[in-house]
Amino acid sequence: MYRLRFFILFIFASAITVAFISGPIDVNISTYLLIFLVYFFFTALYSNLKTIVRTGNVNVDYSISYNLSLVLYTGPLGLFIFEVFSRFYVYFIRKKNGTADEDEFLHTFYNIGGPTLLNVFGYYCFFTVYPYLEHLTFGFWFLLIPIVIMIDILSSILLLIIFHFAGNISTGQDAWAFIKGKSMLDTLKGAISNGLLFLFLTQQHWEALIGLFILNYLVSRSAVLQSRTLQHKIERDRFEQMAYTDFLTKLHNRTYMNKIMNELNESEQYVGIVVTDIDTFKRINDTYNHNVGDKVIQHFANHIKSKLNHHDYVFRSGGEEFTIILTNRTYEECQKLVMLLKEEVERTSAPAEYRGNTIDVDYTATFGLNYYRCEENNDIRKAYIQADELLIKAKNNGKNRVHLFNSTSSTDQEEILTIENENPT
Repeated sequence: MYRLRFFILFIFASAITVAFISGPIDVNISTYLLIFLVYFFFTALYSNLKTIVRTGNVNVDYSISYNLSLVLYTGPLGLFIFEVFSRFYVYFIRKKNGTADEDEFLHTFYNIGGPTLLNVFGYYCFFTVYPYLEHLTFGFWFLLIPIVIMIDILSSILLLIIFHFAGNISTGQDAWAFIKGKSMLDTLKGAISNGLLFLFLTQQHWEALIGLFILNYLVSRSAVLQSRTLQHKIERDRFEQMAYTDFLTKLHNRTYMNKIMNELNESEQYVGIVVTDIDTFKRINDTYNHNVGDKVIQHFANHIKSKLNHHDYVFRSGGEEFTIILTNRTYEECQKLVMLLKEEVERTSAPAEYRGNTIDVDYTATFGLNYYRCEENNDIRKAYIQADELLIKAKNNGKNRVHLFNSTSSTDQEEILTIENENPT
């Protein structure tokens, strides 16, 4: 931490030294005050739009800087004075809003010293080289853009040193990831904005200068609003997914089942509603433990999911109970699929870890199927309750079997199917 403080204070002291030995402000005081007020006003306006990214215990501001245009017109001392006022204004605003990081005061000295040194470097590069290029078409831009790119690279290097001292970056891979996170488009946008601002200042086109600031503000505000809207949508989608997802099986939960049932109520389509659960599941938990029981539930969930199509639904509707809604199928197709699920469950085992060993747990499941036509005036939940009652009947008759009922049949007759040689656990 001492190395970090020393480095930041060294940068700040170097900025003070360079600013004062470079001579007085390059424009008269009245012009400087006017420029200062314009830049300060828009800096304050932009402060709520800046992109702040937290890296470890340091807040990094990735907003576009307009300091190069200011230093090119007013000189190093003019930039330094502006940085002192504007950075401490931001510091006090962040303290007031509670958004300051724990070392915000120390970082403010770097936020003054770092940009001052880097843009003074750009100042001397520009006025040293520009006399050789000013006669060329677009010579101004051919010089300014590389200078902004160099300033951006040097800024990244200084930040990497600070992150290293702060313990936020310890490997070359971390450093490279930070560098790759920088946007070249933002760098070019900063170069063009600074170039235009400098040209407007030299030509005293105040309307154009203020217009450019306003344009950049509106574009930035629009981008921020779009970013926030997208972020809110992502968060809503994530929370909705969490609300509708069962943690253990990653299947949809009962809340989502109710949502789908509401949608199906008005669809007027034929569906197979299946309610199933694992036979004698309590015995599995009592024989082994709840972790083994969870593995059996997960195995059963994955087995069901693997046999369904994209237009089918499966939900974990209870502890070891699942509800399946089969769509776009005939009654015979639903019956065939449910029988297949039952038979394959009986033939397979669920792998689990128990007392340091891998074991295979045999289990069976019982199913109740109600084939039903969705109607607006007949709640699908009644069909679900009937499927659940079919499951209970099958359980009472010995488990490891299927009970089916075709609600769409005119015979209105329940059909009971039992697998021979059943071996319920």
